[in-house]
Amino acid sequence: MLVEASIPGLFRTIIIVVGVFVLLRFLGQLMNAKRNMDTERRMKEDKRRAEKEKDEIKRNLGKTDILNENRSGQNVEDVDFDEVD
Repeated sequence: MLVEASIPGLFRTIIIVVGVFVLLRFLGQLMNAKRNMDTERRMKEDKRRAEKEKDEIKRNLGKTDILNENRSGQNVEDVDFDEVD
């Protein structure tokens, strides 16, 4: 099989190669923009969560919570002490 080089074939090959590079560059920029948007959304969510926590702390400042349960998980019985004379 004999293949000859031609000017139209050369231009077509160059156009295809340039087209592939342009397409890959466009897809790369598109993926970069999506990643930046995801990062920005995550940062806004973290900032909102931090502000919410700060507001919660500010709202509960100075308040005291009384818990009726034992934190250790063990049952503690009340013991009556008798006075010794």
